[in-house]
Amino acid sequence: MSDDVAATLLVADDDPGLRESLQRTLTRAGHRVLLAPDGRAALEQLQGGGVDLVLTDLKMPGLTGLELLRAAKEVAPDVDVILLTAFGTVEEAVSAMKDGAYDFLTKPFRGEQLLKLVTKALERRQLIQQNRALQKQLEALRGKGQIIGGSPAFRRTMTLVEQVADSSANVLIQGESGTGKELVARRIHELSARHGGPFVAVNCAALPETLLESELFGYEKGAFTGAAGRKEGRFELADGGTLFLDEVADLSLVTQPKILRVLQEGEFEHLGGTRTLRVDVRIVAATNADLAQRVREKKFREDLYYRLNVINVHVPPLRERRDDVRLLVQHFVRLYAAKNNRPLEGLSEDAMRRLETYGWPGNVRELENVIERGVVLTRGALIDVQDLPHEIAGGEAQGAVSQGIAALIGVPLGEIERRLLEETLRVTGGNKTRAAQLLGIDVRTVARKLERQEDDAEDSAGG
Repeated sequence: MSDDVAATLLVADDDPGLRESLQRTLTRAGHRVLLAPDGRAALEQLQGGGVDLVLTDLKMPGLTGLELLRAAKEVAPDVDVILLTAFGTVEEAVSAMKDGAYDFLTKPFRGEQLLKLVTKALERRQLIQQNRALQKQLEALRGKGQIIGGSPAFRRTMTLVEQVADSSANVLIQGESGTGKELVARRIHELSARHGGPFVAVNCAALPETLLESELFGYEKGAFTGAAGRKEGRFELADGGTLFLDEVADLSLVTQPKILRVLQEGEFEHLGGTRTLRVDVRIVAATNADLAQRVREKKFREDLYYRLNVINVHVPPLRERRDDVRLLVQHFVRLYAAKNNRPLEGLSEDAMRRLETYGWPGNVRELENVIERGVVLTRGALIDVQDLPHEIAGGEAQGAVSQGIAALIGVPLGEIERRLLEETLRVTGGNKTRAAQLLGIDVRTVARKLERQEDDAEDSAGG
């Protein structure tokens, strides 16, 4: 069921007055409604397909609502069933939920009660369908051995990766912390002719200068206090493969020329050694710093910078690839649900909207941590807003909104509406349906407002 298509509801009840009343209420809410006077007629319509939700009376002649429920789960297991029951059969309705009923309503009920329950059931169905679609997409990506992502910004990055991977050129990967630079480095290695060789990673910021040199170049016995034996360095270990230098901007000015020599000559000596060793290594480096600025500040050697920066790959921050949030969420939910042995369906639509509109200063790593937290904290089948950190669930956002409102004082209401609609469409990547959901209005209203704005712009241009 697409966001832009009305839901098709099947109403089964042997009371013609109630059937017609339900039809009016549900039709006014924008749904298509099919009517059935009994359970058998309802089952025949259900077998024809195209039904998104069933509402059935519990007590009907012939095929009862409970029997219809059980048959529906065989014919269309993805279609939820809401039971309509009199007060005296509530116990049966509760029991029926064990057989797969979504929920029940006790007669008489108000129209708003009905619509609220229908909306929740349809949102759940839509969420399940979206999760399945995302799962297929995830499996396709895993089948190709790709990093997870499909947004335009991410595709541009991965296209460049695929173009340069099979060359021998050194690569400099730049991007904010948490964007997945090491995953990109591994992808370059996997797609290269060196994929059969080792991929060796070293974090240049995690080790002090003296220890980093011994890790990179190795040492001989007695080279320093504690050097009880000979040890190979990372350059040797990466021979025939790829050496990944993470946080390369943190290399000291003492270590930089030694790495430059390896890049230029392909040779080095162990600490405390005299024998020259030769290696065949491709360097992939990464940093979240502005390395060109470090060069200007004389904190990084210019000649080493150009040796490393033969090919520059920029990994976009998550805020520039919001279309990937749902796909990444699905991946992390599956990962951490399995690790924690928690059967989960995913996230509620409200929680997902909060994630899609959040700024993600910590990028994909922050999103991963948020999902792991949600998997651990949730007590239901879905991670909901209350399972998210305060700053995402609405705490800090409220302060930001207050400041934003203060800044808009004096701006005409029509202009505020125009800006809000434009910004919401930007956040949703132009998806009018999702924008309508975020704004709490109908998608047709969004379309009308856009048309009116275009007309106003044409009038202004004509004037």
